[in-house]
Amino acid sequence: MPPTISLLLIDDHFVVRSGLVASLELEDDLKVVGESDRGEDASGLFVQTKPEVVLMDLQLPGLSGIDATAALLREHPSARVLIFSTFARDDEIHAALKAGALGYLQKSSSRGTLLAAIRSIAKGDRSLPADIEKRLQDRLSEPEITPREREILTLVTRGNANKEIAATLGISEDTVKQHVSRILTKLKVNDRAQATAEAIRRGIISI
Repeated sequence: MPPTISLLLIDDHFVVRSGLVASLELEDDLKVVGESDRGEDASGLFVQTKPEVVLMDLQLPGLSGIDATAALLREHPSARVLIFSTFARDDEIHAALKAGALGYLQKSSSRGTLLAAIRSIAKGDRSLPADIEKRLQDRLSEPEITPREREILTLVTRGNANKEIAATLGISEDTVKQHVSRILTKLKVNDRAQATAEAIRRGIISI
């Protein structure tokens, strides 16, 4: 019999957790040793259950999956986290990996893909679907959106004109125009509507 991979599940949906437990424990080498619906519980349960892999949802009440991952890795650098999320926004994936997660997988993925990811991460290897890996590589070659540009982009998506943005942020209208121009260039789009759509697609902003 292969050695058992112990798992800790952090997901705020009881039905999802129940389904995962039932599905994962059909495998001879997988065993769920703990579960919770809150990111705040991750560190404490990690100490209690000593899992090989933590399966972490992204959208959680209170502490998000990304923040919970970062907190867990600060206290327990050996923790191996797989983010298991409904969403696959570029910014969230990047933030999750930066927080220390070894993998990122959408909940729409096949059971076989999930099992392969868990077993890979249990060995300490990174696990990302090929399409996400490619998007991350493409992202690394593109200029980053600065915090100020993100502020302006958020206001743009809310339909604010340059004059309104300038008043809100306490800067000149010319400065806003310069920022908007740089944002369009970085996002490789032609206008504010396209910038909004692209920013939402990449997860730079959420609505």
